[in-house]
Amino acid sequence: MPIKIPDNLPARSALEAENIFVMTEDRAIHQDIRALEVAVLNLMPNKIETETQLLRLLGNTPLQVNITFLTTDTYKSRNTSKDHLSAFYQTWNEVKAYKFDGLIITGAPIERLDWKAVAYWKELTAILDWSRTHVWSCFFICWGAQAALQHFYGIPKYELSEKLFGLFTHKKIKRDSILLRGFDEEFTVPVSRHTEVRRHDIEKVNDLDILSESDESGLYIVRDKSTRRLYVFNHSEYEADTLKREYERDLEKNLPISKPRNYFPNDDPSQKPILCWRAHSNLLYNNWLNYYVYQSTPYDINQID
Repeated sequence: MPIKIPDNLPARSALEAENIFVMTEDRAIHQDIRALEVAVLNLMPNKIETETQLLRLLGNTPLQVNITFLTTDTYKSRNTSKDHLSAFYQTWNEVKAYKFDGLIITGAPIERLDWKAVAYWKELTAILDWSRTHVWSCFFICWGAQAALQHFYGIPKYELSEKLFGLFTHKKIKRDSILLRGFDEEFTVPVSRHTEVRRHDIEKVNDLDILSESDESGLYIVRDKSTRRLYVFNHSEYEADTLKREYERDLEKNLPISKPRNYFPNDDPSQKPILCWRAHSNLLYNNWLNYYVYQSTPYDINQID
């Protein structure tokens, strides 16, 4: 089954070219099934790029998923046009009366800011509190995962001496986790961040489980035992050239940046990176939608509490 997205969303043509099954709003109206309702709070500056990355993964599933894109009221994006936001996004205030099967909160390039220095921090914490009673399962990514752990458990983030940047081998810690069902023993994940959450802080909280990590780059996925929240610190959604474009952007701005590790063939930035994490990425999102959302969410969405 497809994801349902607005007819003229820019991501649509890219997804259709990759044979990702998308459904127009008009056609979806005539489908007599209970589609999953998933909201995406997109905090990334380049929202169109992030839309395409996430929809590619959410669309590669047998489930029908209705996507609602959210943006913040308290901070207006300077990198995405007002017309695009007006056409395809809603604010939390516009949807907070509704309930959702799933909520994804993306990362944001503000890791080194103190929490309260974030322009939309108060709004974000209100959304996180709202999710307790209005969302069945949450999937937090990178800074979004760090922010959620800070809010729910007071877990700190630590600034790194240099950007953790590249492709890193990860392993399963909880081998019986349904989220990791079908995963290889080792798999590659793109990493791009200036801060980290540390194992010893997670281990202090009985409600949290570490599902996957890397010997080189640290924690990858943490699960909340008492709820259906997932904290995913790395970027399985990235495209083949995303790290390359980040590297070139920082070089152009004369920012301190090293080549992404284990990424370019022969460690040569002139060579085309190889996409070697797409299968694992699809499995991650499929397992979340299937086991954490579809298999357990109430058929009557209003029964979510």
